[in-house]
Amino acid sequence: MVTMITLDDYLSHDAVGLAALVARHEVSAAELVAAAIARAQEVEPQLNAIATPLYEAARTRAGRQFSGPFAGVPFAIKDLNHAVAGVPLTHGSRAFASHIPRANGELVDRYLAAGLIPIATTASSEFGLSVTTESALYGATRNPWNRMLSAGGSSGGSAALVAAGVIPAAHATDGGGSIRIPAAACGLFGLKPSRGRTPAGTIRTEGWSGLAAAHVVSRSVRDSAALLDATHGAPFGARIAEPEYGGSFAHAATRDPRPLRIAIQRRPFAGPQPHPDCLRAIDDAAALCVALGHGVEETQPDLPDLTPHLLALLAAHTAATLAARTATLGRPIGDDEIEPITAAYRAHGHAVTGLDLVAAETAFMAAAVTMAEFHRHHDLLLTPVLGRPPAPLGSVSLDATVEDYSAAMAGYSPFTAYQNVTGQPAMSVPLHWSDTDVPIGVQFVARFGEEALLFSLAGQLERTRPWFDRRPALLEVMP
Repeated sequence: MVTMITLDDYLSHDAVGLAALVARHEVSAAELVAAAIARAQEVEPQLNAIATPLYEAARTRAGRQFSGPFAGVPFAIKDLNHAVAGVPLTHGSRAFASHIPRANGELVDRYLAAGLIPIATTASSEFGLSVTTESALYGATRNPWNRMLSAGGSSGGSAALVAAGVIPAAHATDGGGSIRIPAAACGLFGLKPSRGRTPAGTIRTEGWSGLAAAHVVSRSVRDSAALLDATHGAPFGARIAEPEYGGSFAHAATRDPRPLRIAIQRRPFAGPQPHPDCLRAIDDAAALCVALGHGVEETQPDLPDLTPHLLALLAAHTAATLAARTATLGRPIGDDEIEPITAAYRAHGHAVTGLDLVAAETAFMAAAVTMAEFHRHHDLLLTPVLGRPPAPLGSVSLDATVEDYSAAMAGYSPFTAYQNVTGQPAMSVPLHWSDTDVPIGVQFVARFGEEALLFSLAGQLERTRPWFDRRPALLEVMP
């Protein structure tokens, strides 16, 4: 018999658990969608995480007959590169505010085939360029743990909704850390898959020349693993095939790994020393790993500062994206229609040469070789996710001078982009909170194609030190 689900009951289940309730006819998809929408309407005024509500479409879909491993589970799609037919795909930019795609992106189709029900698209920074989620189009997305702080970026809208209990998991993308950073800032689990593991967007098989990946942020490890089981596989026409894995990621998450050799990286390859809270977080994670029987050694790969090469690549892509939009609109896109840092990226992109891009690709390939050699001797690399605790709103936004933005970025996010360069899988695990009850995530990096090993360790860590029921006390009404 179907019964109404209470908020406490809804919050006590992850996506796998909610799907099981629907499959056993203990609750209906319509009731789950109603619970998610009610929660969204309660917290959205305080978080500003939603780009476009899809409430009526979700209610309609919940009333249909459908199947899949996540049948009936509420979900959300990030408003960046992954199209939902008939819904604005703005990429967080005023220049794309009128862009409404006619067809779903491939990954969105895979989510729908798995039975998920999108209730919203979620806020992103413009073109995913920032490590916070603040845009002139939608405003700033707030962190449920502290509304004066950023929820991280560029998947901050997805992370804020999951952390606030609106949905158990949400789509996210990662071109330089944009799954792992908001997961770290919001106390969630977030895994960036290996290059080629999942579709990278709509009408393209690679994002940012292969740097970008797509998956989810979630409260539980098993949701992330089971969602990857349901959606992995390179898109049609891909030049980069997914790393083969014949097993189940969800099964991997249930078994403890063999004793692992884990390296600890305390210093970034460029930029200032991390904040003491971030170093305490990795020291705490290392101690936990030792207690679980793993070997830990403080060492790190020898990689150069790749920031100039990353800047050249992202600037060229930004300039190309805006040039294509200009052609579609039939008019120039002024600097007043994009963020100040985006405008600077565009200007720099027009000055980037073919030789610059070849130099960047050459440096990235060399970095991948260096990391592969490093992993001959170390199964995993443990680093901070961020160099600082979650940032105050406005401190690392695209609405800044180039000088201020560059200085803020150098200290705030010096670790995560290297795995986008090499294509390796990496995860943010919520093992640590600061003395002020702010989440501080830690990052584990594995060899290319070894998501199963990451899920195995993540499951072991989650069973040893559970975090699922640790949630922000949401939330007083904003004055």
